[in-house]
Amino acid sequence: MALGSVPPALHAQTDASTAAKPAADAAAPSGDYWRLMGSPYTIHWRKDDNDEHEPVYMIGLERQRSDGWLWGGVYFSNSFGQPSGYVYVGEKVINFSRWDKLFFQWTAGVLYGYKYPYEDKVPFNYKGFSPGVTVGLGWQFTREFSVQAVALGTAGLMFQFAIDLR
Repeated sequence: MALGSVPPALHAQTDASTAAKPAADAAAPSGDYWRLMGSPYTIHWRKDDNDEHEPVYMIGLERQRSDGWLWGGVYFSNSFGQPSGYVYVGEKVINFSRWDKLFFQWTAGVLYGYKYPYEDKVPFNYKGFSPGVTVGLGWQFTREFSVQAVALGTAGLMFQFAIDLR
């Protein structure tokens, strides 16, 4: 054995201990999870002049972080039957009331899909793109299942079901 070299048995122990540490860290749960959402029904506060509102359906995926922050995207048919999308960031707030299953959630992002002849139905629309903001109240029935009522500006209220993929 040359001076300064590490005996093979000691080298294997060193490799095993350093290799096990990152693997253990990677296996540690972060508390972050994915949330799959869907909405079968939306109430509109008022119909437009031509009574053109169509049913709104939505499906989405959201990344919920353990610190309450979130980001995600949804695909939906808007009130006029146009395919639309919304990408956003936001926050889920828990433990703000005496009911531990009640939560509040807000999001802000970019909305796409209100195109001619409905581009004036959302504010600040430019070629189908506009800012979007939602606020909602929800109830976490189980660790994996929740429902939420989401205010859609002054337009209406969306009812949403969610499955947390933990």
